[in-house]
Amino acid sequence: MVEINFKDVIDRHLERQAEAENHAAPEKIAKRHDKGQLTARERVLALLDPGTFHETDALMVHRCVDFGMEKNTVPGDGVVTGWGRIDGRTVFVFSQDFMDYGGALGEVFAKKIVKIMDLALQNRCPIIGINDSGGARIQEGVMSLAGYGDIFFRNTIASGYIPQISAVMGPCAGGAVYSPAITDFVFMVRETSHMFITGPAVIKTATGEEITFEKLGGAYTHSS
Repeated sequence: MVEINFKDVIDRHLERQAEAENHAAPEKIAKRHDKGQLTARERVLALLDPGTFHETDALMVHRCVDFGMEKNTVPGDGVVTGWGRIDGRTVFVFSQDFMDYGGALGEVFAKKIVKIMDLALQNRCPIIGINDSGGARIQEGVMSLAGYGDIFFRNTIASGYIPQISAVMGPCAGGAVYSPAITDFVFMVRETSHMFITGPAVIKTATGEEITFEKLGGAYTHSS
């Protein structure tokens, strides 16, 4: 019979939880702050009532072994998910972390978002997405695309049933803009947020037209 020291198990879990919350290099965080931007976790904590955030799946990592990805895993897989309260009312939230894989969506990343959307639907509470992503994680190929399909399906099911709110906080391209575009409310940051299917470089190659990020997909372009 094997004896288990539950105190050691709990202590190790708390250590891993702390590692997950503080895995980003200080210089990366400082660089982000210098730009006037918060980290994904800081954005969630700033949005919710103090002390109400309950995180889900903080220790999940991807299972991709192509292109050396098995050597490149981070706790949470690049997105912070969970629920909390705003003015005492329950909301579900996810926040994409541009510091991890450029916020690119992979299989596990998508599963975390899908889970929190399902919980929002089950509890009939608003879902808030804080978007800061370069699109699909190409190393994971079709699994990334399938993940987007799962998210878009839930956007459709949730439409007219629960409020869906998107805050675009960075340069979102490709698949990363489809979901926000079909939510109920979209908030953008002037000169920081960009939403487009493909960027200025591809536009120039395809049509010869030169256009800026702001003109192509900035806050003013979309709001007008």
